[in-house]
Formats: sequence, C-alpha cells, structure tokens
Amino acid sequence: MPSVVLVGAQWGDEGKGKITDYFAKSADAVVRYQGGNNAGHTIVVGESTYKFHLIPSGMLYSETTCVLGNGVVIDPEELIRELDELEEQRVETSHLKISERAQFILPTHKWLDLRSEERKGDQKIGTTGRGIGPAYRDKIIRIGIRVADPGDRSRLEHQVKHHFDEHASRLQGCEWTAQKTIDYLVKSYERLKPHIGNTSEIVNEILDRGGRVLFEGAQGTLLDIDHGTYPYVTSSSPTAGGACIGAGIGPTRINVVMGVAKAYATRVGSGPFPTELKAAVGEKLQKDGHEFGTATGRTRRCGWLDVVALRYALRTNGMTHVALTKLDVLDDFDTIGICTAYELDGERITRFPSRADELERVKPVVEELAGWKTSTRDARSWADLPSQAIKYIARVEELLGIPVALVSVGADRNATFARLAIWEGL
Repeated sequence: MPSVVLVGAQWGDEGKGKITDYFAKSADAVVRYQGGNNAGHTIVVGESTYKFHLIPSGMLYSETTCVLGNGVVIDPEELIRELDELEEQRVETSHLKISERAQFILPTHKWLDLRSEERKGDQKIGTTGRGIGPAYRDKIIRIGIRVADPGDRSRLEHQVKHHFDEHASRLQGCEWTAQKTIDYLVKSYERLKPHIGNTSEIVNEILDRGGRVLFEGAQGTLLDIDHGTYPYVTSSSPTAGGACIGAGIGPTRINVVMGVAKAYATRVGSGPFPTELKAAVGEKLQKDGHEFGTATGRTRRCGWLDVVALRYALRTNGMTHVALTKLDVLDDFDTIGICTAYELDGERITRFPSRADELERVKPVVEELAGWKTSTRDARSWADLPSQAIKYIARVEELLGIPVALVSVGADRNATFARLAIWEGL
C-alpha cells in the first residue's frame, strides 16, 4: 500500500501542483483532502498551461483516479467551470470522484466571507473571499450541506431553510433566496452526479490491492487552522494529519510525507513573515519568481528561506523528504540568505513561536551563502547543477536533517528531477 502525502511546508504557493504532477504519472490515485478553490496549482505541458483550483493536479493522467475527499469544501459553480474548461482542452474528466460527504460552498457563504472581511477593516485576515471559512464554519456547527444532500429535495429544502434562518441578520441585502439556492444546488448536483460516491471506500480499496496513492494538500503548514500563524490561517488542516481525516484513511496507511518548499519563502495576505525582504532583493525575488497568486492574482511577499519555520513544519508533519522548488529563481544572486534562528526580545531562539504577536517581533538570523550566478533552468539531473547550488541544497539538508528528494528548476513539467526514488522504495 505505497502512499505519499504531499504537504506545503511554508505559507502555501510552494509549487505543490507541479510536484503532484510529477508523482501522479505513476500513481493509481491522487486525492485532495482539504481546502477549496482557494488553492491554485499550475501545470505547464509544452505549449499548454493547465490551472487547477479544486480538481487534483493528477487529472492530466486519464488512468489515475482523482478524488475530492470529504475534507474538501466544494463551490459547485467553480467545479463545473473547471471541468468544462478541462474538457474544452480535451482533458478526460470521467476519472474524477467526489466524496458524497464533502461540503458545498453556497453563494451565500461567499457573501458572508466578503462582508466579514469588510467589517474587520485593518484587522482583516486576507481571505480569498471564496466562502471557504463560512462553509467550514457551517460544517462545524452542523448545518452544512453535503454533496449528496440535493439528491433528496425535501431534505435539502429543510437544510437550506435552516441555513437562511441561522444567517438571517447577516444576509440582509444578499440577492440569494432560499428557493434560488435550492434550485441552484439541484441543478449543480445533476451535473456532478456521475462523479459522486463513497471515496473513502475507493481510496482504501486501491491501497488494499497495493496501488499507489498520492494525497495532495492545499495551502501550507504555516496556514493550518491549529498549527499555523493563528489567526492569519486557513480554515482547514493542510498538514499530513489532515490527510487521514479529509480522505477517510487511517494513519497507518501513510508511508512518506513529502514537504514541498520553495528555495526561498513567500506569503500572501496578512500575518507575520520573519524573513520578508521589502527592498530591492525582495522585489527581485518577486519579479524573477513571478510571484502572483494563481487563485487570486495577489502579489506575494518574498523573503529568504526560513529554516526555523521549515523545522517546525518538519516536526508537525513528520516530514521524511523535501521537494525544493523554484531553485532557478536564485540563479542571479551574488549571495543567498538562509534564516537559521530568530532573535526575540534580545534572545536568540531556534523555536517557532506559537503566538503571532511574538512572531511579528522576531528578527531573522541570516546565514549568507555564495550564489552560483549561472542558469539552472536546463538542469535535468543532480549532476547538471552548479557546485554552489549543490552546496546550497546540502546546507538545507544539513539544517533540516532530512533529504531533498526532488528539485525543480522551472515551470515546465520536465524541469523537475529526482535525487531519490520514492515509489520504488515503498
């Protein structure tokens, strides 16, 4: 039962979609286990670019079962649009399976999300406004609407009425009515019905027969609702433990936890970011790395690699390997920084603070390494990398204590190569 959980080891946007695509070509199933269409994964294949927000990045392989697990919140309009776009690009979609236990994002959830951010003013979290948080809130207070629910119209009518009663005061001015919402959900359900089923059974059966399963997380460890920089976090658990809950598998099913990290660090929206570079170096990282969100178009804040945060992600996820992406963005720097510790109120620390206000006050202790000042974009093996790039990766491995198993040096599918065989070792 070889299985790999792929997690973001930073604040999201690490290139998980590209690494998922790398593994998916030899996987029997790829499973999204949390989050919603606030994710944004881009795959470049030759002259074609594919953008995924909800659908697992393994969709480009027609023999690979692609699953949206019970832990995902699904905007039906966006999912249908994404399916239609892929079909227009002649991508087979029949192998998509949607958990009957997953929750729907309603149009009213998006209304509530935007109004909530407006009320917070300067204290806003920086959400994508896609209704993710309100949908998870309704799930937790047990008034959410599951993917299978529109199959029973009388039950659906009762649930939608409950939803509107619960949020009545906050929905004043919203154009969506209960009846309009019911009709919308029933129509969406009919379009998605061929894909809906018990995905926990599907995934466990694949594992039982020795199939290879890749669990694909969205966002990143430092945005986890419990373990991230609270309250500047997402509403789900992108960590490896979330794969068990969000896909319906037991923890003994997991063999490898692959943490995906950029060779530097980025963050979107509000919240502490210890290694952020706001001057010319940060702007260069932003420009050379094309740091604009796939899902939102928002500019990403940039800084040096933060090993304190990475060690925290390693421990929280039980990471066994690292996939290092966007190494090529560092090609043109004379020196490259790695944050190895923090200074907090005059004290040097190597722990990652639990409180956001403490993390806001830390100053990074940065170790500088010589840059390689040559392009790595044509590298297709470890031997192709310049010696200083190899030294940089070796230092990251030394600081983390786990191997860098994959390296990515560009957007194209072929610009990722392995140092270690993962599937073959399971």
